[in-house]
Amino acid sequence: MSVLLLIILNVILPVFFLIGIGAILHRKITFDMNTLSKLNNYLLMPAVSFVNIYQTKMEGETVLNILTFLLIQSLCLIFFSTIMSRLAKFDNRLSSTFKNSVILNNSGNFGLPVSQLVFQDNPLGLSIQVVVMIYQNLLTNTYGLFNSIRVNYKGLQAMKVFMKNPVVYAFLLGLVFNSLSIKIPNYLWTPIENISNAFVAVALVTLGAQSAFLKINRFSISLILSLFGRLILSPSIAMIIILLLKLDGTTAQALFIASSFPTSRNSALFALEYGNHPEYAAQVVLLSTLLSMITVTTVVYLSTILF
Repeated sequence: MSVLLLIILNVILPVFFLIGIGAILHRKITFDMNTLSKLNNYLLMPAVSFVNIYQTKMEGETVLNILTFLLIQSLCLIFFSTIMSRLAKFDNRLSSTFKNSVILNNSGNFGLPVSQLVFQDNPLGLSIQVVVMIYQNLLTNTYGLFNSIRVNYKGLQAMKVFMKNPVVYAFLLGLVFNSLSIKIPNYLWTPIENISNAFVAVALVTLGAQSAFLKINRFSISLILSLFGRLILSPSIAMIIILLLKLDGTTAQALFIASSFPTSRNSALFALEYGNHPEYAAQVVLLSTLLSMITVTTVVYLSTILF
């Protein structure tokens, strides 16, 4: 019960506070949503991507196990979400957003605080979550981005549009600077870090603005399947993979917990940017975040028993 209360106070309430501000302000002064979308996708997200990959040190057998787990899990989620979207006969735009809602999770501003609470006396647990966050950022800005773009563009044209996104180059630049241990001078690092720090607030305010006039009169099949895929299917698949790879201890515990996090807000940003059912995407992010108060707490509890 104490863990649930801490998650609500330190994670859920701050998130919904910013979402609420965005919704209220949009109702009062009406944001330019196109400008907000461009700001997130072409300035803030590249900065976050660069800073995360630049600052993270990944090495050792544990990292190899983590990456193996994450790759297998991603492929499984891609497979099952594709099957579900085809069986439900979603159109291409809805299918794109649906798959992103299942595959991409909020490992940053939700996952890191949760991991800090659970593993406050175990640095390895938090380090694993950092690796998960980097992987999710990479997955978001490769598969997630390309999945959104290819609705409007096909083949080589889609790849050309994909390669125009600055996030791709921010990742590559971060990898180069990290691997070569290049020191960034303070007069450059300070503005980059400031831009990166602004991402969470602006992204959640944008999500709030997207949600300002949302009305959930019923739970559509697409919404139900998204919530099931992200909050139930994902941790279930994670458990099977952990057992198959014979992972245990903190590694198994951290990866199991990380698999239960709600849908990434970036899926809603992509849907807004490329016109792929943005209202539905925002609904999934909001409801999965709200319901994760129950599901994440359950998974955290199970992880302490099983591992």
